[in-house]
Amino acid sequence: MAAHAAMAAPVTRQVSSCAAPVLTAAAAAVERGQPLEAAVAELPVLDVSGRRVAFGALFRERRAVVVFVRHFLCYVCKEYVEDLAKIPKSFLQEADVTLIVIGQASYHHIEPFCKLTGYSHEIYVDPEREIYRRLGMKRGEESNLLSGSLQSLWRAVTGPLFDFQGDPAQQGGTFILGPGNNIHFVHHDRNRLDHKPINSVLQLVGVQHVNFASRPSVIHV
Repeated sequence: MAAHAAMAAPVTRQVSSCAAPVLTAAAAAVERGQPLEAAVAELPVLDVSGRRVAFGALFRERRAVVVFVRHFLCYVCKEYVEDLAKIPKSFLQEADVTLIVIGQASYHHIEPFCKLTGYSHEIYVDPEREIYRRLGMKRGEESNLLSGSLQSLWRAVTGPLFDFQGDPAQQGGTFILGPGNNIHFVHHDRNRLDHKPINSVLQLVGVQHVNFASRPSVIHV
């Protein structure tokens, strides 16, 4: 197990930072383990067709792992979502858990992003980034990752799907929510490499361990 962890790609390892994010009042309540505010649960996200769905409706009936990504042009986020795509739906069904990705682009970019990553679980967008803000997700990097960011940007702008797809300074996060407006876990990304390791989140919701070793480790991100 230790050897496997050492071989894991950077996008599935958590990068820590000593600096704490600045939280809104709503986000501070989330950190203290209080229920999700009804006003936040009522905020809309958009599906692949542009249909508005209340955020809270996504996890009203069952627990959900909700992953907010930086933006759809983020190379590290792309690789992270590629790993999320490898989680068998049967594993989620057995644990009665929903997996949800939320981006901050226009809904028009959902389908191309899913084709690019192979992701087939639930996905929505929050183009106004209001849910990002209310849940305390920050903007900007907390560590010096300029070189890697430039490489990531170069890959994005030379790729076939280049377009302005949200605020490039926006960070994401991972939450375990539901059923109802109940919050069980919060992780705010502090930089583009600070994704929560997927299997550690799956363990919290009783989903089987997934082997991601089939993809070579990413060295340059």
